[in-house]
Amino acid sequence: MKVNGVPTRTIWSLDDGQAVGIVDQTLLPYRFEKLVLSDWRALADAIVTMKVRGAPLIGIAAVWAMTLAIRDDATDEAIHRVRSELIACRPTAVDLQWGVDQIVKRVMPFKPRERFIAAVKLAEELTQANVLANRAIGTHGAKVIAEIYAKKRAPVNILTHCNAGWLATVDYGTALSAVYIAFEQGIPVHVWVDETRPRNQGLLTAWELEACGVPHTVIVDNAGGHLMQHREVDMVLVGADRITAIGDVANKIGTYLKALAAKDMDVPFYVAAPSSSIDWTIQDGKHSIEIENRDGNELRYVRGLDKSGRVTDIEIISPLTNVENPAFDVTPARLVTGIITERGVCAPEFLTRLFPEGARRGMR
Repeated sequence: MKVNGVPTRTIWSLDDGQAVGIVDQTLLPYRFEKLVLSDWRALADAIVTMKVRGAPLIGIAAVWAMTLAIRDDATDEAIHRVRSELIACRPTAVDLQWGVDQIVKRVMPFKPRERFIAAVKLAEELTQANVLANRAIGTHGAKVIAEIYAKKRAPVNILTHCNAGWLATVDYGTALSAVYIAFEQGIPVHVWVDETRPRNQGLLTAWELEACGVPHTVIVDNAGGHLMQHREVDMVLVGADRITAIGDVANKIGTYLKALAAKDMDVPFYVAAPSSSIDWTIQDGKHSIEIENRDGNELRYVRGLDKSGRVTDIEIISPLTNVENPAFDVTPARLVTGIITERGVCAPEFLTRLFPEGARRGMR
């Protein structure tokens, strides 16, 4: 995607893999700044603090963190220790573990002195593969939007939750990739953007859509059901942090409520995600997916601009009041119309037809 007319990705390697550049997403949408990180611990911290966010992106960030760790210490013991530490950074998003394990699995057969070069090569390949997968997701998703437009012959109103745009991936995005490609194809679209409290990822979605000229409107999280009742939503389109083998979907907290409202109002509910977000080892998402509980201060404070234009945090909840901050919820497969992947679109129960090799891995 472009920022101020300049093609930009969310993460990139520097100095032959000796450092990594990222966009600091904690400063968006108020300031656009880049960081250069040369230590794996700094990149792990960026994952935890959500300087990089979105399941596909943190998967690639973990790939580069593992690569930097191998540069520092390529022994078996060190690699397995760092692997465990990285996986613990964000436990719900399976892409993180997938990325780390891709590196570990591929470099372990090499001698320690050869492992860093092998890791850099693979990390570059996985980074580019993420871009290609996201583009393919967008192409398949745009066809779904086009089908709705062909029946409606009016702008397609799409409700989204959290951010599933290029900021959540290396480039293009997942759910928003479909929107961008449909928009490029001349299909008239309008996006209802949930603010997505408490981290306000919806503001990043709005920032992206504004930059691309896509019509959109930001709404409070609880407005979605009302809009569906009044037939102002043609489809719900979200990303995912983990999808089970039977199609249960973990995504940003509040997604389940959107799916319930969509089911009640016969609004199609689609999930867009790469195959790296599918966890073939589990079936029941409600009982098997670990839900990350984050710091309560994310609820206690709201970030914005003060009257002088400075970014500031405002306390809105007393420190004496208890808060609970689960970051994700699970939408059961029965509420999902279709899952959009790099290989196409299918109902949740047919995931194994698109990815028979994944199903075989899950049975081991």
